[in-house]
Formats: sequence, C-alpha cells, structure tokens
Amino acid sequence: MVQRIRRRVFVSYHHGGDQAYYDAFSKFYHDNLQLITDNSLERAIDSGNVDYVMRRIREEHLHGSSCTIVLCGANTPHRKYVDWEIYASLNQEMALVGVGLPSITWFQNGGTFKPARLQDNIDSQYAEWTMWQDLVNTPAILAQKIELAVTKSSRLINNSRQRMSRNG
Repeated sequence: MVQRIRRRVFVSYHHGGDQAYYDAFSKFYHDNLQLITDNSLERAIDSGNVDYVMRRIREEHLHGSSCTIVLCGANTPHRKYVDWEIYASLNQEMALVGVGLPSITWFQNGGTFKPARLQDNIDSQYAEWTMWQDLVNTPAILAQKIELAVTKSSRLINNSRQRMSRNG
C-alpha cells in the first residue's frame, strides 16, 4: 500500500472577497491536506511595522508548511498581505500553487490578472497554476500540482519585486 502524504499547506486569499471559496476549498480538502490560513492578517496583526508583520507571517503562519496555495479572485492582485505572504513563502523556498477562482479577472487574450509576484514565478516555472473549475472536475489535480511544485528547484524563484506597501 502506498503511503499518502498529508501535506501541510498555507492558503493565502482575499478574505473580503473570496471567503466562500476558501470555505469550500477547506471543506473539500480537509482530509487530504493540513490547511493553515492567515485568519486575516489585517485583523490579526495590528501593526504598521513591516518587519514585524513579515516575522509574524513566517513564524506563526508559514512555519512547517511545505506549500503556499494562493486562491486568486478579482481583488487578490491588489492585496498587500497576499503579496507579503507569497514573498515570505518564496524566501523560505516553499512550493507555490495558484488557483484561479471563478471571479478572477480575464484579459481579452485569455490570460488572467494574478498577483504580480505569483505571475513572476509562474513565468519562471517555479509556481504551478490551475483553475478552480479544474479542482471541481478533478480534485486530484491539486495534489498533483502540489507534488510537482515541491520538486521545483529554488533557483527558479523570482522574488525580486518590491513588496506592496498598500492595497491597490
């Protein structure tokens, strides 16, 4: 019998716009993944000190996780805490998987508007990408994406972009 790995993953998302998708995601993948979320850093960490916030993200939210999953809706690219969570994840060389939610903004050429730091790492081939509907149709895709992402070389990480200083 093959031992199934129950990965510990951190889930980053825009709480104000995508909570219902997170709730559905959490309910569906509860048995397969150990989900960790930020519980809305904006409310949990009441500080304007960026270094302090970044340390709290690393120590209290990302510690022990092997992968960050970014649920990407219409406003996700504009959220500084999502950017900071991706930044901290990449600094720890965690795997990165983006999931396009049904509310994501589409461009006329068929592309989607994602958090810039996530897009940088999709472009460098460090991060994996899938759509919500793919997870609904074939739930095993998420485990495949995570396992593929954890095998990526850290040399592919692109974390050179300036951190967002405020919500867009």
